[in-house]
Amino acid sequence: MRVDPVWSSPRARELAARRHLGALIRLGREHHDWTLALLSSRLGCSASTLSRLERSPRVVDLALVQRAALEVGVPHHILVSSLAPPVTTAPAVTGGTAGPRADAEEAPMRRRTLIAATAAAGPTSLLQGLDEALAATPGPTAEPASLDHRLAEARALFDTGSHQGLLSTLPGLIGDAHAAAASRRPLDQARLSTVYSLASAVLVKVGGYDRARLTADRARTWAEVSGSPLASAAASRELAIVLRHQDQGAAAHRLMHLAAIDMEATGLRTDASAAAYAQVLCTLAYTAARGGQRTEALAMTDEARRAARRLSAAAPPGRLFTITPAGVDLYAVGVHWALGDAGAALEAGKSLRPDQFPTPERRARMSTDLARAWWAWGRPEQTTRELLAAYRASPGEVRDRPSIRSIVHELAERHPRVAGVRELTNAVTRPRQRDAAGTVGRLPFPASRASRT
Repeated sequence: MRVDPVWSSPRARELAARRHLGALIRLGREHHDWTLALLSSRLGCSASTLSRLERSPRVVDLALVQRAALEVGVPHHILVSSLAPPVTTAPAVTGGTAGPRADAEEAPMRRRTLIAATAAAGPTSLLQGLDEALAATPGPTAEPASLDHRLAEARALFDTGSHQGLLSTLPGLIGDAHAAAASRRPLDQARLSTVYSLASAVLVKVGGYDRARLTADRARTWAEVSGSPLASAAASRELAIVLRHQDQGAAAHRLMHLAAIDMEATGLRTDASAAAYAQVLCTLAYTAARGGQRTEALAMTDEARRAARRLSAAAPPGRLFTITPAGVDLYAVGVHWALGDAGAALEAGKSLRPDQFPTPERRARMSTDLARAWWAWGRPEQTTRELLAAYRASPGEVRDRPSIRSIVHELAERHPRVAGVRELTNAVTRPRQRDAAGTVGRLPFPASRASRT
């Protein structure tokens, strides 16, 4: 079941942005073609009370407002966001000035130039092979292992930060997934969407945003064909991330807003759907934070925590969305950092531990997110410590991500005598031996100061 389109209309988005819950209730009532008398009778109040509720921009009777909103079908995440208190003053960046928020640090032209540069970089042979697979779908590889098994292996490469290995695997995986999708079975089509979502995720990691836009678009197309709400949520999330990197924050925000509505409409009856909903809310919160929408970002983070309460501390094998309660807390670190509050980011992450995250990629991401906060706070020693921890957990999370490499280069330029900076710089910049498959162990991105991801 899908939520009524009225809640994704421009009028609904405008009222939600203004946090005018009474007007949203009226919008829902009129959409149902209900009179004041009819709705008030369903709620057990007078028509005049309901009329005042709809006209007032303030919430006077919280219990009645919540009952009325649910009665007319206001999606829960919109209700939560609309009940959040307004922000009267712009948040100030707390802490030092070593690493201010990217939006204030770099002009849009510089960020676009950087995006173009990093997208063009990378291991030529691997990206050329992927480009060819995207231009003309490869034929089946005749691999004996099942597609599900190979997809699990590809996800494991992503989870360990083996970006080069995953890039080399993707062309054959795309070809075989297309061959399977020719069956027209929804499961095979959803699997193909998942392959493209995984391709988009790794391309974002290495800065290939133009390619990631293409793979994310294809993931969304095949998700729609399959009718899988989980595949659709995953594809929408990947596309929103790409849009954010391409300075299209408003489009990314709209996309995740709709994805949250669609996931909530499933009823969230399973842990898998609850995990998808929590993940979508986390991405929506971070997207809102990057757009400076403090109230919504914090409200969506809290709503993601609520959605994740039913989830276990470790996601079961094979689950598409592996978010956990600790994972939501990690997102809170990024949300506060994006809002320019490094102190709040560090406070949100003070209880996080590596053993809460089962994969090297997530453990490294915990450390890189904390490193960004320490860097914004003006603490090069703690920044270096966290980046070294990230590198030891998953070298690719430091070597391959342009935004993290930029912090390493700035540390080397501005704080070369801090303990660990030389080790960190050597680890990121020195060439690595080719492995048995002939792939290079690091991506040769230019040492430019990337905007933070």
